[in-house]
Amino acid sequence: MALLLTKLDYGSATLAGLPGVQLDRLQSVLNAAERLIYRCRKFDHVIQLLKQLHWLRVPEQITFQLAVLSYRHQHNMAPRYLTAQLQQASNVGYRQHLRSLSLAKLDVPLIEHMTIGGRAFSSTGARVWNSLPMAVQSSESLDIFRRRLKTELIRAFLQLRPHLSNNFTAP
Repeated sequence: MALLLTKLDYGSATLAGLPGVQLDRLQSVLNAAERLIYRCRKFDHVIQLLKQLHWLRVPEQITFQLAVLSYRHQHNMAPRYLTAQLQQASNVGYRQHLRSLSLAKLDVPLIEHMTIGGRAFSSTGARVWNSLPMAVQSSESLDIFRRRLKTELIRAFLQLRPHLSNNFTAP
């Protein structure tokens, strides 16, 4: 089981921007793993299992990985090759007189082709970071950031589906 989760987790940031059909395939593998752990039938609903295991769905896992990489960039913990990919919005010439400079926003580069540039870390990482609430962005440590981010992603998913949020407690 750990091997499966490690493999799904390892490259999840590179899956940003994939069509939903492709993500659904990965989600079905994750769902099968959950059913195996709990010895459920094939057609049992897995959302309650996700909540019990405190696992994220594949789209939220991708967002989680991108946000963690962006947090590491913001706090000078990222590798140099990733640091070169992201820029503070305050460092971009045409934005130096905006009121939003006091926020820790990243510059989202203009892209010509969604299939190529839209999936690049410079674009997806910046978009994910900018979409996070300030309470999550301003976390004091990486552990606190991960905990707040995971809670935020689970809550955002359950807000879209209020019928699934019964008895949810934050991880």
